[in-house]
Amino acid sequence: MAKQTTDINLIVITPERQVLDEHTDAVVIPAHDGELGILRGRAALMCELGIGQLRYEQGGKTERVFIDGGFAQVHGDRVTVLSPRALPSGSVTAEVMSAAEQAASESAEGEPRALARQRVRAMRAVQSAD
Repeated sequence: MAKQTTDINLIVITPERQVLDEHTDAVVIPAHDGELGILRGRAALMCELGIGQLRYEQGGKTERVFIDGGFAQVHGDRVTVLSPRALPSGSVTAEVMSAAEQAASESAEGEPRALARQRVRAMRAVQSAD
């Protein structure tokens, strides 16, 4: 009898490149209206993503990726994330944080500034978990 796999194929793509292609035990995506947990066998869905951190479990360890909005599709045991910007925790460097903080301080009042600040908070969360 063949061994049944228990993993989810997680793929994260930006316009520039494929950021991630991993086999995971579980995925939590930052949907536009809150976090959404995904386990193997989940019903198919598509959703809009918000700014936040994508988390995935791999061998008992949690990995994190900054996601700057976009869309996610769950179909079968594959989760595909399309985002204009995605940074694995190791890519959220001091320089990246400094640029994000600078953008937040220079943003216009209202929604642009709120979104820029949300990006900084999400990047800090991804970076601090590393």
